[in-house]
Amino acid sequence: MSTEQETVEAQIEPEAVQSDATVSNEEQPHTEVAEHEYTIDELKQELAETKHKAQENWDKALRVHAEMENLKKRMQKDLEDTHKFAITNFAKELLTVMDSLVLGLQAATGDSEDVKKFREGSELTIKQFEAVFNKFNIVTLDPLGSPFNAEQHQAVMMQAVQGVEANTVVNVLQKGYMLNGRLLRPAMVIVAKAAD
Repeated sequence: MSTEQETVEAQIEPEAVQSDATVSNEEQPHTEVAEHEYTIDELKQELAETKHKAQENWDKALRVHAEMENLKKRMQKDLEDTHKFAITNFAKELLTVMDSLVLGLQAATGDSEDVKKFREGSELTIKQFEAVFNKFNIVTLDPLGSPFNAEQHQAVMMQAVQGVEANTVVNVLQKGYMLNGRLLRPAMVIVAKAAD
């Protein structure tokens, strides 16, 4: 090949390459600009909307988290209450047996040997019941001489009693009981009324 021919080819090739690059560069910017042409105000508005949505989602997440924590605490308290008060019905049934023993002991009068043995046996059985009650946090309410408390006592009647302040418990017909701080059975009482 002659040197003249090489020079012409060298001149033609860069122009062809340059024209190809020019075409491709001209096409790309036009398509990109057409696809992503936003104004600053539009971008600011879109950013504000996105921030607002993000804040809403954050608030929702916080509410769900708080609800889950509250649910967890409620479930834990319910579980504790279930453990504390699981024996409620059983304890109420035992109270009737205890009442029968006390009534039997009160009715046992006389000085015979059999009556004395019965009284001793009943007293021991009552002490065993009281020990079991203490073990399971069942507390006896014996409010004789204390002020009437409507939350723990059930007034059967009112009676005028000399020298006793009004609303004082003057007689306990049936003891009351509490289980772990919750009323199991109110004490049945007679309350002093104000003197006329």
